[in-house]
Amino acid sequence: MTMKNIKFLLALAAFVLTAIAFQGSVVAQQANDPKFNKMMKDGFRADGIAGLDRIQQDETQKFCSDPVFANSDKGQAMREKIQKINMDSIKQPSDGKYIGDWKKGEAIAQSGRGATWTDKVDTPIGGGCYNCHQIDKKEISYGTIGPSLWNYGKLRGNSQELVVYTWNRINNSKAYNACSNMPRFAHFKLLNEQQIQDLMALLLDPASPVNQ
Repeated sequence: MTMKNIKFLLALAAFVLTAIAFQGSVVAQQANDPKFNKMMKDGFRADGIAGLDRIQQDETQKFCSDPVFANSDKGQAMREKIQKINMDSIKQPSDGKYIGDWKKGEAIAQSGRGATWTDKVDTPIGGGCYNCHQIDKKEISYGTIGPSLWNYGKLRGNSQELVVYTWNRINNSKAYNACSNMPRFAHFKLLNEQQIQDLMALLLDPASPVNQ
């Protein structure tokens, strides 16, 4: 064996060992991290309706808290699994009706109230939709983390496929994107079925100002 071949094999071995070490570190990041858990526990306290259960991460949150693993080859398989778990958790409307009252939907979209330590258990929770989306063009204050929803129904139509997709997205956006920034409104009981029906009307009802 020539010196050139020996150098090549040594370089190849170094590359393989580096790759193995990297994969090992990726997997290790999925393991329980005591320092992180302590930071979370020490950084929060229970107050009012806001209990420490809120910092207990479920499988989806743990996955998305580790972007190195989430964006790795092994992470892709886990991503698909998590999206399926979230999709399977979505319940279609119990009364079979997807569309509610768009006027109530606009109020829900505007409201960011509820679920804080100063709120009561029965305080209505808003969707805070304008924090991330443009919806009605009359509202000049809106966020851009999410896409514009102006003319949502007018541009997309009202096929059953679109209606179900929109319902699912509002209920649990992580069914389509495991690490979506959009809250899982139904999963965490932030919005009830009627509120989601009203938001559906805001987006899809031809009479809604969103579709004018």
